[in-house]
Amino acid sequence: MQVFWTLFRRELGSFFQSMTGYVIIATTLALLGVSLLDMLSKMNEPLDAPLTEIFYVTLYFWLILLLVTPVITMRTFASEKASGTFEALMTAPVSDLQVVLAKFAGALTFYMITWLPLMGYMLFLHRYLNSPSTAWEPRSLATTLLGILLVGSVYISLGCFASALTKSQIIAAAVSYAVGLTLFLLSLRSLVPIAPTGWQAKVFAHISMTEHMQDFARGIVHTTPIVYYLSLTVFFVYLTFKVVEARRWK
Repeated sequence: MQVFWTLFRRELGSFFQSMTGYVIIATTLALLGVSLLDMLSKMNEPLDAPLTEIFYVTLYFWLILLLVTPVITMRTFASEKASGTFEALMTAPVSDLQVVLAKFAGALTFYMITWLPLMGYMLFLHRYLNSPSTAWEPRSLATTLLGILLVGSVYISLGCFASALTKSQIIAAAVSYAVGLTLFLLSLRSLVPIAPTGWQAKVFAHISMTEHMQDFARGIVHTTPIVYYLSLTVFFVYLTFKVVEARRWK
């Protein structure tokens, strides 16, 4: 466990030792700031919805998710492979699983740190614009953060897998972005030609991240999406582990 925490602190600290981490934070702050302005424009008339749902409707969540997560994860393995430090790391007395889990946990923790300003924005809107259109529901904020964590864990694990496949950070980011965008597009009912009822509709409801996040933003939590996101996360982490394990034996 001590080895894992050492690797985790190393991975998390690396984001704050380079300009990349601060650029990611600045980009997220800019997108959240624009979303705040958009939310303010929607509050000109009373809205019977929690603040988190008003934020979700702006779709800035998906912009942050699709644009930021590939940049966060592109360096996890690719950067060390390009610089030659990955070979030194793998010859140290650490297991492949510890390395993979530490890098994934470090990237996911940094991802959640970039979302912390969202809580401040919600508190600001509740405190200074206290009206029916700014309903404050601690439960909906908690479930929204849970949704952000679950969906983010899938994209972070996907990005780590893409980074483990190549030495190029640009290629890793491009692969992560392409697959992540595909998952998002498959979640849009308007783009998926299926019947409103039947087994196809049930499958779509099971995999649709947009509908899942809409429920999370409303304070609704079901076990099905939780199991779905955890399964996808474990799947991509396992693929990353197998790629790293295969490299050790080359």
